[in-house]
Amino acid sequence: MTGTGGEEMGVQAARSRALAVLRVRSRALAVALLPAAAAVILVAGGATGHLTGGVWDALRWVVSGLALLVLAAAAAVALVVARARPAVTPTVTVDEASAPDLYGMVRDLADRLDVPAPSAIALTPDCDSWLEDRTHPAHGRPPPAPEPDGATLPGGPAPRRGDAAPVLVIGSPFLWWMRVGELRAVLAPVVAGTGPSAHPDIAAARRFIRGLDAAAAVVSAGGRRGPLSRAAHGGLGRVVRLLLRGCRVHAAEMERGVAWAAAERAQAVDYGVRIVAQEQVGLAYAGWDRLLTRVALPAWRMGRWPARLDVGVVAALTELSRRDRLAEGFASRLGERPACDLLEEPGAMDEAVSLLAARLFHGGPSEASPDWSPVGWDDYPEEVVDRTWRTDAARLHRVLDALGVRRAAGHTAPGTGGPTLARVLDHLTTPADEAPPGTLPAPDPATAPDPAAVPDPAAAPGAAPTRAHAAEPAEPVWRAEPPGSAEPAGGDGSVTRTGSPADAAPHRPPAPAYGDHDIHSGHLATHPHITQPDAAHLEADLPGGDSDDPPGHRRATPATPAAPAAAPTPATPAAVDEADDDDLAGTTARGAALAAGLSAQLAREEAEASVTGAGVPDAPPAAAAPTAGPAPDPALWDDRALPLLPLQPPRTGREILTAHVTAMVCCAAMDTAGAVPGLDWLDGPSLLFDGVRAADLAPSVLTLVETGDPGPLRTWMTELGIRPEKPVRLV
Repeated sequence: MTGTGGEEMGVQAARSRALAVLRVRSRALAVALLPAAAAVILVAGGATGHLTGGVWDALRWVVSGLALLVLAAAAAVALVVARARPAVTPTVTVDEASAPDLYGMVRDLADRLDVPAPSAIALTPDCDSWLEDRTHPAHGRPPPAPEPDGATLPGGPAPRRGDAAPVLVIGSPFLWWMRVGELRAVLAPVVAGTGPSAHPDIAAARRFIRGLDAAAAVVSAGGRRGPLSRAAHGGLGRVVRLLLRGCRVHAAEMERGVAWAAAERAQAVDYGVRIVAQEQVGLAYAGWDRLLTRVALPAWRMGRWPARLDVGVVAALTELSRRDRLAEGFASRLGERPACDLLEEPGAMDEAVSLLAARLFHGGPSEASPDWSPVGWDDYPEEVVDRTWRTDAARLHRVLDALGVRRAAGHTAPGTGGPTLARVLDHLTTPADEAPPGTLPAPDPATAPDPAAVPDPAAAPGAAPTRAHAAEPAEPVWRAEPPGSAEPAGGDGSVTRTGSPADAAPHRPPAPAYGDHDIHSGHLATHPHITQPDAAHLEADLPGGDSDDPPGHRRATPATPAAPAAAPTPATPAAVDEADDDDLAGTTARGAALAAGLSAQLAREEAEASVTGAGVPDAPPAAAAPTAGPAPDPALWDDRALPLLPLQPPRTGREILTAHVTAMVCCAAMDTAGAVPGLDWLDGPSLLFDGVRAADLAPSVLTLVETGDPGPLRTWMTELGIRPEKPVRLV
């Protein structure tokens, strides 16, 4: 059923489920008052002379004491639920003065849908849009938005004008990639959700569920001391979880009814355009994920944050359309007005959202500093790509020093002691009489280093401080998903989210007790999909890897990073076999030992970085804080949880070794063959020869790492004129 009938049925279904949630609350209150009612009966019976005697007197005292305890416990639970701060999504608030056209478009859309307009608009660095209730006193009550004349809610009374409407949260990539008409069509079912959200019963049920969820987060937080405190929190947690279990099914069905009603109402507005716009939602997902994992992540790890991520996603999607021969189809829509024109200062807003993305996905500082500075796309190759390669190459040579590998290779000129690529190649080359790959020989006492001899990165002779950054993982095995359909999937607390329909099921976690709409413990509700990388897909991360990936919705795996472990000692072959035998089984013995040493060095640097803070010792003196403008809402932050959505899991030892050898090859190419660092919008750092991206580097490096055969790599370098015996410049 469509149209008004279907919409009214959706509201009625949501309201009936909301009443079921409120009945759970009423039953809990009745259970809490039951001992008090029994105590009142016993006291009244004694006062009137009906219930007298020793047994009744004893029972009266016992029941009265029990009633007081139950009432005190119920009051404590109610106080915690009322005072607990519901989690909300970190966003950048858009003031009406900075985006009057955007506010005007949303209000006009609300008028056409005959629903209350959102109270405010905010941007999030994610490809999604939803409504979010921020009326809790801890979040600051937003000003009530003007309501359209004659707005009524089918199936219930008109909304009270004193209640503030929810906040409309828009994914920033949509604003830069979509046209104005496409954005309007995508937002239509989201804005339509303000109507059912304003229903008193639905709003009360959502407040109750959000309070329970926030109380559960308070109970699960650590730091409690003393047995009494632990016992109190344990009892509170059991009560809250019991109530959440009782509400789970009803809350989920309530949100489905809200989404149903919003989708039905929005069908009358830009329905045809919305079908086309949903295709752009899927493309925005693809370009945004590639930009974050391939381009932004290397910069964040170097202490730089790209200040124009949304501009970058447009470039990435344009490049994707060119590679997939879709440029003709995009040419017509690119002539229309982009949605970012609805902002007065799109550059300042893009910068604020870019900083927010760095905090959410990487955990960077909240403002720019000399150790955490913005970088423009024109400076990215020199400031990020070049420095990343030279930092990795310097780390590689420090580990070789720790392993006792001599500086000068056998065929180099006397006195050559600088860092050379030949030293790396000679060390990784498997001699003819050495055991097959995967066999770990016994340590050689003449070359095995003292465990205490691994130099500290800050104290290594002649080595400049290096950026302590996390290991960069290989590209996950992407799973292409079809573009979105016209209808949204699900609502969200006061929320109706829209995006790719594939995002509704596989990309969100299982619905919490209150449905699929809210955010638990400060996390964004949209979670990327996951597939574990393997060695066969490692080539895509290297400068010479294949970049012509098919379009689709590609999301990287969110993985909670483990705390940096204590740096292990330089790995002898026996230690390597115990620690990482499965991962390094396919490499040579020398490669396994070198990979273990690099992993230990990275772990040590990460541990030092966690102690000294987010500062980057080797970052160049940077521009001061960005120009005054919009900034992430400080009231929404919980720095203890950052990063909220880590992009990728840590690299394996083999991937770390491959990346460091690739970096050394790129440094040699830049210093001896005239190559330059470059930026590929879809694949990140690239090595360019005469403006053309180098090819066939990845398989040659993998052959060296996995089999100890330098032949393909030496042939590749000879063709391009790279001289491995020449020293290279390191950071």
